[in-house]
Amino acid sequence: MLRAGLRRRRIVNTIKAPRAVKAVKTVLFVCVHNAGRSQMAEAFTNHLAQKRGVAVRGLSAGTVAGDAINPLAVAVMEELGISLAGQHPKPLTQELADRSDRVITMGCGVDAEACPARIHLSEDWGLDDPKGQSLEAVRAIRDQIQMRVETLLSEIVAP
Repeated sequence: MLRAGLRRRRIVNTIKAPRAVKAVKTVLFVCVHNAGRSQMAEAFTNHLAQKRGVAVRGLSAGTVAGDAINPLAVAVMEELGISLAGQHPKPLTQELADRSDRVITMGCGVDAEACPARIHLSEDWGLDDPKGQSLEAVRAIRDQIQMRVETLLSEIVAP
């Protein structure tokens, strides 16, 4: 009888409590055309969060989504080994805004009246538009986005 009790305790003690599931924070980057800055911010967020093991997911959208991603944005991201392959401009929807923990505009003059969704802005990064810029200018914009995303991820994971 005593042995059965011990055995039962051993079994109970070997059952592990389920691990706490980390809630993934979603950051939505919004531009007008979702063809440059917001795409780069989404890619940096996902790349750096995965590299750091941080439960953050980046998304991006445009108030008036364009037809294609700026080829220079694709090129400067590939220089860093981050691919934008398979990405395309996406329209901002209310559902996308509602399921995001933070909404950041990229400095592209997102007009509240033209915006198809009610969004609660966390902040505006005030970045130049890469459209029509030189490769060097787009690299500088990319580097600004990378620095801001690194700071953002640090803020999100800080206790």
